[in-house]
Amino acid sequence: MLTKAEQTSKYIIEKVAPIFNQKGYAATSMADITAATGLTKGALYGNFKNKEAIAIASFNKTINDLLKQVAKHQEQSGSPLGKLLLITDFYRNYFEYSNALGGCPILNIGVDSTHQNTKLLEQVQYVIQKTQSHIVKLVEWGIEIGEIKTDVDARAFSKFLYSRIQGAIFMSQTMQDKSYLTDASDEIDKLIHSELKN
Repeated sequence: MLTKAEQTSKYIIEKVAPIFNQKGYAATSMADITAATGLTKGALYGNFKNKEAIAIASFNKTINDLLKQVAKHQEQSGSPLGKLLLITDFYRNYFEYSNALGGCPILNIGVDSTHQNTKLLEQVQYVIQKTQSHIVKLVEWGIEIGEIKTDVDARAFSKFLYSRIQGAIFMSQTMQDKSYLTDASDEIDKLIHSELKN
């Protein structure tokens, strides 16, 4: 069971995570945070050291929720190749999911923090590296059990898949057109079947 302090921290994060995602770190003020939570600055600083700490906790919450959704979607297959195809399958419908959040948190916070906040940027970089590492492990597992060709460069493929998806997310959000994500997912699937599948 959560302590009162933990419950308050959880409440703060749940209220302000969408604001940081939509407005960005620099544009989100303490006034925005106090308005969203109904708490005083003193109460906020009693739970978090500063605005940066609230922003990092908010980003981590949004990202953890997203990664759980991706992982749950991948549970539909027990094979590495199947799990790779389920990544693209998830992102086919990501347009609606990310719109409900106010945009993709990795894209939004990544771009916003690049010139604004080093610690927040480090969190985004960590998530990207973690996600790419997951793809690498799936490819290596596929090679190991004979589902994927032995000459596939797992690291190069993971970078291609992730950058292609993120590029499509940017275009879909900017143009408000989900076909960018659908087309990218189709392109990656074709590559998986033609270049990876054994």
